[in-house]
Amino acid sequence: MQGLLVVGGSRGIGKAIIQKSLNTRAIHNLSRNPVDIEGVQHHSLDVLQDALPSVEDINSLVYCPGSINLKPISSLKVEDFRQDLEINLIGAVKAIKHYHKGLKKAENASIVLFSTVAVAQGMPFHASVAAAKAAIEGLTKSLAAEFAPKIRVNCIAPTITNTPLAAGILRSEEAIEKVKLRHPTKDILSAEEVAALACYLMSPEAKGITGQIFHIDGGLSTLKI
Repeated sequence: MQGLLVVGGSRGIGKAIIQKSLNTRAIHNLSRNPVDIEGVQHHSLDVLQDALPSVEDINSLVYCPGSINLKPISSLKVEDFRQDLEINLIGAVKAIKHYHKGLKKAENASIVLFSTVAVAQGMPFHASVAAAKAAIEGLTKSLAAEFAPKIRVNCIAPTITNTPLAAGILRSEEAIEKVKLRHPTKDILSAEEVAALACYLMSPEAKGITGQIFHIDGGLSTLKI
């Protein structure tokens, strides 16, 4: 049984992906904090600082770490841009470089990365994170071409999602209602909704899909109503 490797699966969307994949495949998680789900092989590490372990027999890699660093450009330091690029882009590149040889040998091999709606729709105070995630979208398309036909590479670009990472924004009922009203669907994404799309993109049913950016954003990037 070929396995799934999740980087950053201890909470949020990564944890939801693991929960949806239980009992269907072997699962490995790489993160600083352990994932409290029985049956998951956890590797405790910092993806940016530590050596990555050897993991055999995987055919899917999901890179979930991200950041929400919302400040006006006048308050952002060059180091803020560097840190956002490190966690969003460089960590993903490190993981892909380490595991892509093994993925090439697998059937239905797939990589799933994460961007943000703020790349498609210009948003104030998103300069640093949008720049880092735009790099992820470029990486997705380039590697999809480079790895074809052995490994499919796709990217999911969600709007704000109800996860621990977004807790500072979704800090009150009033804040939650304001966020809902910005979206044509008048709702907020759950981690489970995003995880369902990620799991589909890794499935055999999605074998014809690669090099795509999927906007799961309540219509925010394409609709004005």
